Amino acid sequence: MLLYRILMALLVPILLLRLARSGHLGERLGFGARPAPGASLWLHGASNGELVSARWVLEAVLSARPGLQVLVTVNTATARAMVAGWHLPGVTVAFAPLDGWGAAGRVLRRWQPLALVLIENELWPARIAAAARQGVPVLVIGARMSARSATRWQRLRGLIGQALARVDWLSAQDDDSLQRLLGLGLRRAAAGPVLALKAFAAQTATEPPFATPAARSETLLAASTHEGEEALILQSFLTSRFRFLIIAPRHPRRAAEIANVLTAQNIRFAQRSRNETPGPDTQVYLADTMGEMPLWYAMAGACVIGGTFADKGGHTPWEPAHAGAAILHGPSLHNFAAPFAALDAAGGAVAVTGDLAGALAGALAGLDAVKQAELATIAHTVLRPAGEPQALLDGLLAHLKADQCASG
Repeated sequence: MLLYRILMALLVPILLLRLARSGHLGERLGFGARPAPGASLWLHGASNGELVSARWVLEAVLSARPGLQVLVTVNTATARAMVAGWHLPGVTVAFAPLDGWGAAGRVLRRWQPLALVLIENELWPARIAAAARQGVPVLVIGARMSARSATRWQRLRGLIGQALARVDWLSAQDDDSLQRLLGLGLRRAAAGPVLALKAFAAQTATEPPFATPAARSETLLAASTHEGEEALILQSFLTSRFRFLIIAPRHPRRAAEIANVLTAQNIRFAQRSRNETPGPDTQVYLADTMGEMPLWYAMAGACVIGGTFADKGGHTPWEPAHAGAAILHGPSLHNFAAPFAALDAAGGAVAVTGDLAGALAGALAGLDAVKQAELATIAHTVLRPAGEPQALLDGLLAHLKADQCASG
């Protein structure tokens, strides 16, 4: 922990120079808004995906604890804007404090939360230590620890072990994650119910923003793509039976880069951020906005999962499965190894391996409407929500009692 503090002390001045230009330096140093009198909670999630998956938990806690104030902290500007747009009563959103220079301690003293709730793998050591020092319970929901991450953490066994030993209660995403976390230092007594948050995330019913130039069975979605994946998927799409491709990059800031690729190949495309509507001859739609992925899942008969063709570990298969889209994925799956393994074992997804460009082109060639429906049906069954959400909520609420409020 001492070495970590020294490292952060060296890095923080560099970060401060960058943050000073953003206009949110105060929040990063722990000088954000103060709560009104009354009980409060601190919930932290990295970005959009984590927070969307946990929104149902937040809403259930607010319903069970009327008047509770919640500070939601995030790592990205898009997540900050998204949470603010939810307009949930009693919720304040801010950038997360730096994991050093006492920033987390300032937030804890200002808010005196009943608990600090972390989503997935946001196990920042200094933040957790600050909560423990002030007597604030540390709770984790949807905790995720891939085999790759566990191997890396083993090199810092002392640091992660101290952090996990201070966790009061943890609900893991899957059994494998729980076992890895226990192996890294989580106390057995702190292990709560196993539950995948994303499996229970509400599916928002939305009207499509435009009529697609092709039928759903001829519309392909490239969801949450990373650098290098768009070109590969585009190459396969152009030789397939599909007539319309929606590209939804993981990071919309990459839109110009992707647009350049499309322009260089004389692809007819429209762009969401420019409010352009695709016409009858539009081949590609660049969905370069945040928070609208349910729209694209609902339009596409088949979905190529981004982050599986780059070395990123993949993104959620639950949302396309719930929307009834056939799933295709590449070999990089460590973020969601268990659900993808279940899908592949049951024949509920198309696994693309080997020569990725050639294999993906071949997979798309045989993916007609009948095959799409078959895959979607199996995936919907395999990824049906499992576990008891009430058990997770009960575990959380047991730590949110007024008499547990930190004294500061």
